[in-house]
Amino acid sequence: MNTEGIELLPIGQELIATRRTIETEFTESDVRALRRWALECPWETCPAVAKLPELRITKDAYPDATREGIERYLAAIQQENTRVQAVLRFALLCVLESVSYTRKDGQYLRWDYRSSRTSGGKTFDKGEILEFRNAIRAKLKDMVADIAPTQPVSLFDDDGSRGAIQLHNGSCLDILPRLEANAYDALITSPPYCNRYDYTRTYALELALLGVDEAGLTHLRQEMLSCTVENRAKDLLQLNAEWATAVAVADEHSLLQA
Repeated sequence: MNTEGIELLPIGQELIATRRTIETEFTESDVRALRRWALECPWETCPAVAKLPELRITKDAYPDATREGIERYLAAIQQENTRVQAVLRFALLCVLESVSYTRKDGQYLRWDYRSSRTSGGKTFDKGEILEFRNAIRAKLKDMVADIAPTQPVSLFDDDGSRGAIQLHNGSCLDILPRLEANAYDALITSPPYCNRYDYTRTYALELALLGVDEAGLTHLRQEMLSCTVENRAKDLLQLNAEWATAVAVADEHSLLQA
């Protein structure tokens, strides 16, 4: 199917970009490179390191040995072509939480008691904190198996064709009014949780790795539809006057107002 999507957070944008790279550009040589990384761990002999970006809310999120492993990994992937780099970076995004002192917990990151950030008798225990080497190797092996299965598997009749994927990077509030009306056969959306979940905090580890800085994090929070009490009200009718009926319904809804 041909699809269009709207995504504000860089982590979602990275997911679609990586999938598109794998499905349309990846070669057998690229798959062999991933398999080599899973088997030989070339970052462990890399003399260089690439500093791991962090935010205030992600500071000291990893054991020292894990941080060192990640920084060598980030330096080593630069030796590969851009396609392999993209998939290796995505594999790293997939394991960040499992090798950190944190766990995603709805509206924020919870910190394990073994972290230097915990104090005041906090006793949250996230369980096993995976070693970086084991976690990234397992993820790369899974990805190689998915990309190059021994026997193709499909839930539907597959003639080999693929639909086009177009991703609009930004807020649905800005992009939806610019899309053609009555142009789509089906719509899938994730509803916002009113003033409940701040995904910039939930995905802070991943956003930091993708280069989002403090100013960028603040900007994302304001761009989101509604996520925290810090989120300023948006002039929806200035964005799209045709939303007047929907806005009026929300304004008169006692539970939503409460």
